[in-house]
Amino acid sequence: MEQYFADDKRYEGAMKYGRCGRSGVLLPQLSLGFWHNFGAVDDYERSRAIARYAFDHGVTHFDLANNYGPPYGTAEETLGRLMDDDFRPYRDELFISTKAGYDMWPGPYGNWGSRKYLMASLDQSLRRMRLDYVDLFYSHRYDPNTPLEETLQALVDVVRQGKALYVGLSRWPLEAARFGFQYLKEHDVPCLIFQDRLNLLDRAPQTSGVLDLCREQGVGFISFSPLAQGLLTDRYLNGIPEGSRMSKGKFLRPEMLTDELLQTLRQYQTEAQAQGQSLAEWALRWILRQQGVTSVLVGASSVAQLQTNLRCVE
Repeated sequence: MEQYFADDKRYEGAMKYGRCGRSGVLLPQLSLGFWHNFGAVDDYERSRAIARYAFDHGVTHFDLANNYGPPYGTAEETLGRLMDDDFRPYRDELFISTKAGYDMWPGPYGNWGSRKYLMASLDQSLRRMRLDYVDLFYSHRYDPNTPLEETLQALVDVVRQGKALYVGLSRWPLEAARFGFQYLKEHDVPCLIFQDRLNLLDRAPQTSGVLDLCREQGVGFISFSPLAQGLLTDRYLNGIPEGSRMSKGKFLRPEMLTDELLQTLRQYQTEAQAQGQSLAEWALRWILRQQGVTSVLVGASSVAQLQTNLRCVE
């Protein structure tokens, strides 16, 4: 493929940027998640085309984790290859995040929230992504068996070591998040952002108080799985298509598509069409309207799908 030159008008389009809490960081309203479609099992040129299209349209934030793939680690390897092939000249325009917290390698040190695991994982991630630092490093999940101070001090120290510019928390329960925000603030490494699932079918961050806490503490909020892994699109309105994520039964199982859920999805579809929008556009715009939300993480299996999702910021 020919040498990549980013679109000169990438910041002149529809993309808007929101301030992340009380920080100096501005994030695009839509960010690109590497959870699916960027592993070793996926076609590299298709992944490359998606990443190029995103950046050409103002998507500056790429979100990863140590075990994204499959296999584990290969989404980060894809990002490293993309950096060398296309994005190295644009490194300072990109905001790249990764995480550690879920299982990554065998044995007692490849999971959860110990200092040993978090620091080793970030070192591995940097090697895979061929980066000197990440812009943002998350504790990917709350660990009830490791002292919170140990997990949080590891986050403080990776910033002091220059391996990350900012830190974040993902899916921590309310009181643990409250403690974490205070600890990080007292150690001069304030939490930049909190990541959790928020969509029309799962409003837990609102009902639990986490979103309110983020607003009160000046912490940004980014939503993952905004389309409920495809449920909030027109894909399942008439059953389960062959080759769909639900047909494979790993993250979405067929028994989840109940009559009650189908009725809800069809009602949402009717409301979206009444406003001249697709269900996906309507669902993404709903999240962006929620007070305290900084950005929404979208995945894409094709450039066409990403193009559709980007319409929600127009």
